[in-house]
Amino acid sequence: MKTTDFSKNKSLWALSLLCFSLADIQDGLGPFLGVYLQQQKWNAEEIGYVMTLGGLAGLIFAAPLGAFADHTKKKRLIILLAALCIIISSAAVFINSSFAVAGFTKILQGAAAAAIPPALTGITLGLTGQTNFAEQLGKNEAWNHAGNASTAILCGITGYLFGFTGILLILFFMGISAILSLWHINPKLINHNLARGLDKTTNPADIPAIHHLLTNKTLLLIGTALFFFHLGNAALLPLLGQSAVAQFQVNPAFYTAGTIIIAQCTMIITALLAAKTAQKQGYIFLFYFAFSALPVRGIIAGFWINPWNIIPVQILDGIGAGILGVAMPGLVAQILNKSGHINLGIGTVLTIQGIGAALSNAYGCRLHLLDVLHKRCRPSDV
Repeated sequence: MKTTDFSKNKSLWALSLLCFSLADIQDGLGPFLGVYLQQQKWNAEEIGYVMTLGGLAGLIFAAPLGAFADHTKKKRLIILLAALCIIISSAAVFINSSFAVAGFTKILQGAAAAAIPPALTGITLGLTGQTNFAEQLGKNEAWNHAGNASTAILCGITGYLFGFTGILLILFFMGISAILSLWHINPKLINHNLARGLDKTTNPADIPAIHHLLTNKTLLLIGTALFFFHLGNAALLPLLGQSAVAQFQVNPAFYTAGTIIIAQCTMIITALLAAKTAQKQGYIFLFYFAFSALPVRGIIAGFWINPWNIIPVQILDGIGAGILGVAMPGLVAQILNKSGHINLGIGTVLTIQGIGAALSNAYGCRLHLLDVLHKRCRPSDV
């Protein structure tokens, strides 16, 4: 094996381990934050507003940070700074859980989290090129979901034994793992032209202006479809977790960890299968399959009021999210190949779908609050 091949394989393995580590970092405390704030006497509406702030910050910064990832050669540094920002801001909530502090840190986390996907996609595409991109996307997603499942198990155990402080320590150690993984990705092997969708045959004069990219009908159609998907999907798990804690008195850390483990284990298998399917049948087929899982998931969550409903609900979540994690960046990279704006395109789609996710938390919590008030105000049966 040539030295360059060995070095590239080493960098690809480091990339996989980076995806494993970032799984726990990118969402900060994730669904654990909602349960933690609930224990701090926050109501569902306040939690929903804080989650919305993070989502809004993410969607505001996603496109500009995607454009920055297209033009910079410091993609590893972007991920490093974003990871540190998320870890530090997560720790701040434990020191002061006021609405102002929680809201501000969630905004920081949202902006930092938005920087990671385009930079990570750029590194991946810069290492593999278009030919092996789908295969590596599947591996990235599988490692990412394996990281989520592993850390969820650890968080469940440490949360049960030591409370939410243990969960924060897990986040800290995963940050160290991410830094070590970044160190072992050889920056000289990242082709930054390939990373943004250019090749040796591309004439710089043929690169479209940004405003032409942002009016690409296919790109906007993908974003719109994902907007509606995340509008219905994003709030399901936080509300389901809060409902289970309130109605069935389950252990919050243990139950939340269980919800994550089920979904992430499903996503590992789904992501690998999605990568193989994309190579044979393309990405559009994957979108149809992923979207069909959401209405079934909603029906089960809404009509089967039982703590065990989490099993089919999260399996379906794993199917949808696992597929889209491969299909969305893969299709955008395919559409915008040779445009020079692939990561901006991904940031744009993330912005549109992020609006749906942000509105989902606020809208879902508002409906939950109205349902609670309706039940409380309803006359007792005689």
